[in-house]
Amino acid sequence: MIIQRVVLNSRPGKNGVPVAENFRLEQSTVADTIQAGQVRVRTLYLSVDPYMRCRMNEDTGSDYLLPWQLSEVADGGGIGIVEESKHSNLAKGDFVTSFNWPWQTVAILDGSLLQKLVPQLVNGHLSHFLGAAGITGLTALLGVREKGHVAVGANQTMVVSGAAGACGSLAGQIGRLEGCSRVVGIAGTDEKCTILVQEMGFDAAINYKKGNVAEQLRELCPGGVDVYFDNVGGDISDTVISQRNQNSHIILCGQISQYNKDVPYPPPLPPDIEKIRKERNITRERFLVLNYMDKQEASVLQLCQWIQEGKLKARETVVEGLANIGAAFQSMMNGGNIGKQIVSVSK
Repeated sequence: MIIQRVVLNSRPGKNGVPVAENFRLEQSTVADTIQAGQVRVRTLYLSVDPYMRCRMNEDTGSDYLLPWQLSEVADGGGIGIVEESKHSNLAKGDFVTSFNWPWQTVAILDGSLLQKLVPQLVNGHLSHFLGAAGITGLTALLGVREKGHVAVGANQTMVVSGAAGACGSLAGQIGRLEGCSRVVGIAGTDEKCTILVQEMGFDAAINYKKGNVAEQLRELCPGGVDVYFDNVGGDISDTVISQRNQNSHIILCGQISQYNKDVPYPPPLPPDIEKIRKERNITRERFLVLNYMDKQEASVLQLCQWIQEGKLKARETVVEGLANIGAAFQSMMNGGNIGKQIVSVSK
């Protein structure tokens, strides 16, 4: 069977900026028959995420992420429909997902590595299983619960950087649902800031490209910052940390401003900011959602309940066609999208 797939065409280099041309669309084939335990699936949706920038390097700098190989098919979060099954727990027509889904139109996969999906849990919006009800939502929810130390009635203020992104937009809402009394987002356009406030229930949002971020933070967070959901690192995070309260907490989710730089993860703070962190006893611990998979099932059900109740709103930027996945990746890394970046492969 002839299929289409996307392979890594070139590496941007550790300090390079990814471009669409780093990926290549090509034809390939898959077997016409499947073996015992396998399923043939047709790809419906693929997830494009910032962490994938590390996989473009020969060395990901991480012990849990493998690098993509040149001229080999890329992979990530994906959803598809079973077209043929020789696995006892999966049948034709089932919707399934995997964190290591190949970027191709049709694939033959080990059925034991797939998770069956229940579309009704997300009101039929399947792609939410890659975002708000998937690994992105889990990262936001478990990050807040495990590292944020949010307590109902404690009058805590949360700040979220990269707040219009897939994880940040959920984290701010979850912070509110978990008990924060005030949530402020930081984003890169007026449009994003408006969506955060009017649609997602943030109390306020700062366009970091306009005005003085430190002054706006002091105005919008007069009691200081208790919880910081950090998606970006760099100067923005240094500014937030300088206004942190004693014994406050940083949820170290991502450092997208540093992903095109050859620095360790998490990047060390500048000496003056590290001094503030220590003096104020601010926690800044690496957070990896994969360490909390024993809480996955209950957490996904909580996320789905909030989605069904309209308490958790998810934005998606959907790009049509496998041929455009490289451009979608480039746009995401440039901060051009709102919410989760999804590629719709086939209907």
